[in-house]
Amino acid sequence: QVQLVESGGGLVQAGGSLRLSCAASGRTFSNYAMGWFRQPVGKEREFVAAINWSGGSTNYADSMKGRFTISRDNAKNTVYLQMNSLKPEDTAVYYCATTQTRFGSSRSTSQYDYAYWGQGTQVTVSS
Repeated sequence: QVQLVESGGGLVQAGGSLRLSCAASGRTFSNYAMGWFRQPVGKEREFVAAINWSGGSTNYADSMKGRFTISRDNAKNTVYLQMNSLKPEDTAVYYCATTQTRFGSSRSTSQYDYAYWGQGTQVTVSS
């Protein structure tokens, strides 16, 4: 059974940084693409970033480019989201997710491309 557990969320002032982690278990982590999504209160879930199975390719939503960095450590079965220059509009619940099919690319930007989800971690950015 695939399990994803996010951590690292919290309260930060605008301009600050946070690093989210997502620990995966239940299958061979290194075979699958990973993604981060977020959902502000009252809004739709939106794509943040994705990384392919090997870590060699990444993809970002336009508003995150240059501020967020997705990475993975296949030896630790963990994917990370480094978030810098945070803005109040980054406030949301952040979810990690992984695909059903092996050796996926970083081009999976739709939530429907992902089969397994974590429980989410709250990020709040104060102005």
